[in-house]
Amino acid sequence: MTTHDAADERLRRWRLVLGGDSADGTGRALTGQDAAMDGALTALYGGGGGAGTGTSRKGGGNRSAGLGASAPSVARWLGDIRTYFPSSVVQVMQRDAIQRLGLSALLLEPEMLEAVEPDVHLVGTLLSLNKAMPETTKETARAVVRKVVADIEKRLATRTRATLTGALDRSARINRPRHRDIDWDRTIRANLRNYLPEYGTVVPERLVGYGRASQSVKKEVVLCIDQSGSMAASVVYASVFGAVLASMRSISTRLVVFDTAVVDLTDQLDDPVDVLFGTQLGGGTDINRALAYCQSQITRPADTVVVLISDLYEGGIRDEMLKRVAAMKASGVQFVALLALSDEGAPAYDRDHAAALAALGAPAFACTPDLFPEVMAAAIEKRPLPIPDTATGA
Repeated sequence: MTTHDAADERLRRWRLVLGGDSADGTGRALTGQDAAMDGALTALYGGGGGAGTGTSRKGGGNRSAGLGASAPSVARWLGDIRTYFPSSVVQVMQRDAIQRLGLSALLLEPEMLEAVEPDVHLVGTLLSLNKAMPETTKETARAVVRKVVADIEKRLATRTRATLTGALDRSARINRPRHRDIDWDRTIRANLRNYLPEYGTVVPERLVGYGRASQSVKKEVVLCIDQSGSMAASVVYASVFGAVLASMRSISTRLVVFDTAVVDLTDQLDDPVDVLFGTQLGGGTDINRALAYCQSQITRPADTVVVLISDLYEGGIRDEMLKRVAAMKASGVQFVALLALSDEGAPAYDRDHAAALAALGAPAFACTPDLFPEVMAAAIEKRPLPIPDTATGA
């Protein structure tokens, strides 16, 4: 690319960013696809009438544009942005359109849902509208949600099963293993005091072996999920992981969602879409009540992992909540506190509660879906959790 071409491309990009007001200083006119892209951006970010108002791309005055309040105009716009922008950008623009222009109600119309680019955030919006959704829309909505769930499962399920299967085998170690069952790494670490420098070797007094494969339940996992509105993406990922864990014979999985009430969705774990449509995003939060229910379901504390996924804004009895966590840990339960299970980092959260949990030996941190299998493997093996360096709740 020549210097002139590079300068022209920079000017074109600035023109698209600035929005074309008379004071943008570019003096550049757009044609063809660039003009169409600019029109799609202006409809969302240019302000003006229609479905709502917004600021210009420069943060300056309003421009006479807008998506309009009708489903056909929005559907056309959705088609346009899918034509001109990559999927990741389309998802951001859809999210902005819903938040800035108040288009949530239009998602109740089937033709709108057929035009959108499905993603985790859209699923969260649909779940929040679930109770208001007419019957004519529900099947389309379920199809949208199922596509997102299938994509997540495809990305994460195989690695999750492999990681946890290894952790389950290692957690069931035996001290008199057959040669093929010896865990050499742990055997060497367990016998380092028996190192003979003159021979350059370790003499193992105790062999550590993997547990032999078994179809019996080795661990019990309780996923306790805050379904307040800010936790929408976490609810989606947790439901998928719940279904994956439930598919493993060696793990008995229970999935509980809560706001001020507690709902046990374990019997729907064979289909995460059913789980998601069984949630009700929004409302208050009573973590203490949810943990009380989970605690009542534990029969094998030493073999149980409880995962609380919440921003920790407690509307219930704070001291009782902390006492329950302490009691579960004292009984042998592995307790994991996640501020979020998503790719977005930690949301706003109650720092006092996070600090109190950390003092009990249960640091709260945000976990990405890719890290979650490693977190669960560490909890199953009762070793330190792989808390990210950037964790804010630790």
